[in-house]
Amino acid sequence: MIDGNDKSSIIRMFHVHKQYGVKKALIDINLDVFKNEFLFITGPSGAGKSTLLKLLYYGEPVSEGQILIDGMNVFRISCSRIPFLRRKFGIIFQDYKLIPTKSVFDNVALVLEAIGRKRQLIRKKVNSVLRMVGMEERSKSFPQSLSGGEQQRVAVARAIVGVPKIILADEPTGSLDSESANIIVDLLKGFHARGGTVIVATHDKELLRTTDNRIIHLKEGQQIK
Repeated sequence: MIDGNDKSSIIRMFHVHKQYGVKKALIDINLDVFKNEFLFITGPSGAGKSTLLKLLYYGEPVSEGQILIDGMNVFRISCSRIPFLRRKFGIIFQDYKLIPTKSVFDNVALVLEAIGRKRQLIRKKVNSVLRMVGMEERSKSFPQSLSGGEQQRVAVARAIVGVPKIILADEPTGSLDSESANIIVDLLKGFHARGGTVIVATHDKELLRTTDNRIIHLKEGQQIK
């Protein structure tokens, strides 16, 4: 039986499997992520890092097993509750996923518009987070005019603007130069310092070499002890 009253864990995974046809993407994953933890998940390409993150925010359904997110059982969640689950997360993708036809400001504002915030509050909050990530002066720019590092900073702003409990970052430094990568890592550390939980999937060996945080290793869908 799952105890959903564990106050120290914000995420709990119990015997989680994910399968695509005959391909086993994740096999028997058991993992606790603690509140205000900064956790790294690493492994070679195809190890299951991105799949694991997708299961957490219900980007993909679990094949077998159970996941508790801040007390919500993802395996049993109804379709109507999925948006509420996803509000607990801010998600940063390796390829940014900014909308090319919208400005920097509008890309970030979409998060707050989706949850029905008032226009005045949206303007104030978006300008605040763009200032935080050093992109306020580019608020009217469009994604194609930005460098990779700048686009990722906008992606970070979009992830944190809704004040989520958890940031999921999928290879956030994978396509960036070292200077831009350091900026992104510092922004994630800032979110963590303000009380948030951060999970970073990465194969960045330098980033892993210099961290004191917990590292989870995956190989061929299995957690390596």
